[in-house]
Amino acid sequence: MSVDVVRWPEQATRLAELREEGLPRLILVEGSGLPLVTADPLEDWIRVPADAQDLQLRSDTLIRRAESATELRPEIDAAGLVRFGDKWVALPPVEARIVQALVEGWGDVVSRETLAEKGWPDASVGGRNALDVHITRIRKRLRDSGMALRTVRSKGYLLEAG
Repeated sequence: MSVDVVRWPEQATRLAELREEGLPRLILVEGSGLPLVTADPLEDWIRVPADAQDLQLRSDTLIRRAESATELRPEIDAAGLVRFGDKWVALPPVEARIVQALVEGWGDVVSRETLAEKGWPDASVGGRNALDVHITRIRKRLRDSGMALRTVRSKGYLLEAG
């Protein structure tokens, strides 16, 4: 795996492409240009001129982040058994369907609406409270699994390594 190096702002188009592809990238900020603020673990920046050792260290860090991000993902089978690494959790049917949607969206926010549709595909949820009750139960079941279910206020839920 390698890190793509782009110059900012000259290669803004290339940077957008790398972001879209989810590839690790190191941004060289020219002169007094404003650095980019990013929460993406596959992106870092350094002002040029930069020391070769600093460039190498940042590149190596990005590679390690990229490798760890692709290593471990949860899996869920038709029986509702969720596996994450060497740990597993058995889930009842409604919770298994909800977690299936979260596993499919691993690392991304999944809306409450999507989770309700997956949990109860043939009927409407018995109110907002029904999903909340199952989310609470799922959190308890996943507690020792190495995964965490996070609430993203006004957006939905995020399943990630915890």
